[in-house]
Amino acid sequence: MIVSGFTFNAFSENTYLLHDATKQCVVIDPGCYEKAEQQALKAFIESEGLQVVLLLNTHCHIDHVFGNQFIIDTFQVSFLIHEADLSVLRAVPTYAPSYGFPHYNPAEPTGFLTPGEPITFGETTLEVRFAPGHAPGHVVFYHEPTQVVIGGDVLFQGSIGRTDLPGGNYDTLIESIRTQLLTLPDSVTVYPGHGPATTIGTERRSNPFLR
Repeated sequence: MIVSGFTFNAFSENTYLLHDATKQCVVIDPGCYEKAEQQALKAFIESEGLQVVLLLNTHCHIDHVFGNQFIIDTFQVSFLIHEADLSVLRAVPTYAPSYGFPHYNPAEPTGFLTPGEPITFGETTLEVRFAPGHAPGHVVFYHEPTQVVIGGDVLFQGSIGRTDLPGGNYDTLIESIRTQLLTLPDSVTVYPGHGPATTIGTERRSNPFLR
């Protein structure tokens, strides 16, 4: 499995494309708000000959959902989130204009993710792990064969997700990290929702929030 990343919008959010030798592709957390960002993502998909088959959100804060409807309209795919984040998603239109995003186009999920039930595309199977604390319905996606986890806003290089937003809880987040991420091998690469990639081993040893 190949991970292709893009950084979009004023929040410097990381959007990920997961694809494999079959050219099937899953889009995770499309943060593309501006037309130029949307076209850059579309151009990459077309240049690589990828077939987008599914849209996933790790969680539904504003910076991770800007491009949801664009992906749905462009590629005619299903859109899945954890049901516990539905209220978070539906709240975005109420505050998007005050954050300077008056043209946000909301999307409704077509179904829900269930932790423990795999997501499959092409030759790839992703494990869905429930990791609340930053958001009530936060999930991460783990691909064991390539030792990769798409971690959203749970664990960052030297930091962790904020917990002061509605539905956030510090103790819950720490528990999620300890049970859903630190149980993975040290060699696993974490692709976070913001900032550079890191590894489980690096964060286990040096992250000040996990000591």
